[in-house]
Amino acid sequence: MPRPRLPRWTATLTWKAALFITVMCCVLAALLGALVHTAVTTQTVDQAREKALEKLDSVTDAYRAGGPLPPYAAVDPPALPRQLRALAVDGERGTMIGTFGGRPTMWAAGPADGRALAVRIDHAHAARTINGLDRAIVGSSVLAIAATLLVGAFAVTRVTRRLHLTAQVARRIGAGDLDARVNDPRTQEPHRPPDEVAIVSAALDTMAATLQRKLLSEQRFTADVAHELRTPLTGLTAAAELLPEGRPAELVRDRVRTMRALTEDLLEISRLDAGGERVDLDLHRLGEVTERVVRAAEADTGETAGPRSETDPGTGTGGTGARPRTEVRVLRDATVETDRRRLERVLGNLVANAHRHGAAPVVLTVDGPVVTVADGGPGYPAYLLAHGPARFRTEGGKGHGLGLTIAVGQAEVIGARLRFGNGPDGGAVARLELPDAPPPGPPAPCEDPGPSGHP
Repeated sequence: MPRPRLPRWTATLTWKAALFITVMCCVLAALLGALVHTAVTTQTVDQAREKALEKLDSVTDAYRAGGPLPPYAAVDPPALPRQLRALAVDGERGTMIGTFGGRPTMWAAGPADGRALAVRIDHAHAARTINGLDRAIVGSSVLAIAATLLVGAFAVTRVTRRLHLTAQVARRIGAGDLDARVNDPRTQEPHRPPDEVAIVSAALDTMAATLQRKLLSEQRFTADVAHELRTPLTGLTAAAELLPEGRPAELVRDRVRTMRALTEDLLEISRLDAGGERVDLDLHRLGEVTERVVRAAEADTGETAGPRSETDPGTGTGGTGARPRTEVRVLRDATVETDRRRLERVLGNLVANAHRHGAAPVVLTVDGPVVTVADGGPGYPAYLLAHGPARFRTEGGKGHGLGLTIAVGQAEVIGARLRFGNGPDGGAVARLELPDAPPPGPPAPCEDPGPSGHP
């Protein structure tokens, strides 16, 4: 049987501080109340005992002189407590609080010819005083606890609010907003001594500023390197075209194309890192976009293949009967509002990565606004599933690790969500979730042309 879990709010600092303050106030109130109650009760009882013993002395003198006893004195009165009667019979004097007629009474008794001579004093007023004091102690303790709890909750809430702000800024920095800062007022005023929260806030701001400087330096370096490489690459491309045909010339042109593609990828990554990309949104049919991506990929590789949808279960286009290199399955087409160029870039990189690092079959599936690219290869490595794609980190020495990085960046630009995983039977699975297109607005009202007639 699972253990019952406490609500989430019981783990908050405010709740813990309020509980601690309440418990400590209750303990202090109980201790102070007990001390005050004991002191006042002792003083009141001592005064009543002294008064009762004084009366007992005067009654004893009257008893020995044979005079009449006052109404509050008697020999062996029935209401006298048993312990006090035994004490007086033994020849000792003493006092005890008891009752008489249902009211609290202070008894004093002493020996009188083998019997107990006793006097009584009404103790009801003192008892009421003590009870009133106890009620006042309880009431004042409740008020003190409530006031302390309110003040403590206000003070703790101010601290937790600053902590929540610090945590919110930390999450924004983790999400990529390197301009986010806490700017705690205590860190801005040198004459105010900083507390622990201000120290943490200042440390977070310093870390964010340092991280921002390093990332901006890295972005500038990447962009500068890519820009500087463009000029010699252009000349190198022109020179490679002048080489005589042959295997060496083909190798040089292939390496030049690779370097040119790498340079363009670096430039694109630097633009994505800068965060200044703008999208050209329009409505597009997702099935048509995916088929266009597959045709472009096949044209680049020069292989004969074609897409296939669920409504056309043939082997592909071109009539060759060969299995398509990239199979397109449109389970449920959808219209999405997106930037077609960027969407095609994302899907093209996913398909290229599946062919480069995976194995056949490569299947691109459209199910509403969700596009899935799956292959039959070994699957994505563990580091990619845990932390996402990393630049210049690949498995098996193929590629540069920039394709998936660009895909993730472009997906964020168009507001899509790209997730990576491995299928239950093996193979890499990339899932692109696009935002749905907004519903069409109501049609514009048509103007009434009015009655028509013939001239």
